Amino acid sequence: MSTETIHPVDEILPTPRLLALGLQHVLVMYAGAVAVPLIIGRALKLSPEDVAFLISADLFACGLATLVQCIGFPGVGIRLPVMMGVTFASVGPMLSMATSPDIGLLGIYGSVIAAGIFGIIAAPFISRLLPLFPPVVTGTIIMVIGISLMRVGINWAGGGIPTLTKVVDGVPGAFPNPGYGQLQGLGIALFVLLIILGLIKWGTGFIANVSVLLGIIAGAILASALGVMHFEKVAAAPWGDIVLPLHFGIPQFHLVPVVTMCIVMIVVMIESLGMFLALGEITGRTIDRDALSRGLRADGVGTLLGGLFNTFPYTSFSQNVGLVSVTGVRSRYVTIAGGAIMLLLGFVPKMAALVEAVPLVVLGGAGLVMFGMVAATGARILTAVDFKNNRYNLFVVAISVGFGMIPLAAPNFFRNLPHDLQPLLESGILLCALVAVILNAFFNGISSKAAAEADAAAIASSAQHV
Repeated sequence: MSTETIHPVDEILPTPRLLALGLQHVLVMYAGAVAVPLIIGRALKLSPEDVAFLISADLFACGLATLVQCIGFPGVGIRLPVMMGVTFASVGPMLSMATSPDIGLLGIYGSVIAAGIFGIIAAPFISRLLPLFPPVVTGTIIMVIGISLMRVGINWAGGGIPTLTKVVDGVPGAFPNPGYGQLQGLGIALFVLLIILGLIKWGTGFIANVSVLLGIIAGAILASALGVMHFEKVAAAPWGDIVLPLHFGIPQFHLVPVVTMCIVMIVVMIESLGMFLALGEITGRTIDRDALSRGLRADGVGTLLGGLFNTFPYTSFSQNVGLVSVTGVRSRYVTIAGGAIMLLLGFVPKMAALVEAVPLVVLGGAGLVMFGMVAATGARILTAVDFKNNRYNLFVVAISVGFGMIPLAAPNFFRNLPHDLQPLLESGILLCALVAVILNAFFNGISSKAAAEADAAAIASSAQHV
């Protein structure tokens, strides 16, 4: 077959170029890919070995989900240059579940598996929900995701959590954490932040794209020189190991966490829908409803695999969509190579142990950038919203952000409501999403399918999973 008849998406590049471009995709998403298992593992107070295992499992499942999405199987996979990674939208609800003694890690995995099955079944119908998520809703949700996560980044920069719970005479009490806000730690976090800003300002192309990762590496080198970063567990970790499913035990299924994660799955799939439409524009491949269903079903399969292989919900990473646009390389075999690299990294526990060994203060400097950029992306989407001629949009944003801030500003606000609702009510992101959808439908009605698709593609072109 002549090369003229092969679409650029299906072009197989020479192996050295394929591997180099695939590695670039991995580096662009790496910091975001490992952030979620770090956040959840440390919130659950897992041992360093277990957190390192979570990172290995995450990298393995990232690769697996990417291969499913790009290679494609009957009815599953959009067959476009897509890299899959754990979505930040799931972090808030999972942190709420992590702090509930009745739910914990096994309850999180049960909700992720249920959400994956829900995603597989719901994929053909999700595109019909697109009109419920115009830019005023999506921008508000993404902004609140970023604001909610900033608390995590700030505490990382401070060196942990401000207060420790200790039991004195049989009574638990909160005491200030003496290690929090130490000048050395704050200095390291500031150093990482300045390195990232410098690379963004003066770096070009690929260097600027991986500025967060390079900032973390620079911070880790400084922390090592100051004796803050230790490598005993890295040295003890094996070079190779297999990620087995259900490593932590049989998942547990609780109604409210399952419903909560299914709602997260809807939000994630709507976001993915926008990514696919944007990628269709970039690559010149027509994306019909059948292709969208296959892509969304792969999100569900990736999330199901995530739950089984000890990790979390998966979505298409949009900074990789941006990289396709920047490089002009449209071949899906590049991201297939990237997926294979992620899969192999999952078999190298020493790499995961090295990531786990990076001190929180180093991640804090990067977290301020990563999570702040999520909030800024939401604000950027809102700049396309007509506030001048439609004053209702102001109320949609104002009230939705207000509800989203309740769990952050007043953690005990809903304490007298039924206990089973707590994982939902403690997630500012989900509160914001529900209120934004309801208020937008009330004030503005529901837009047409064509207008919704145009809006989703516009959002996807400006969104970024940093």
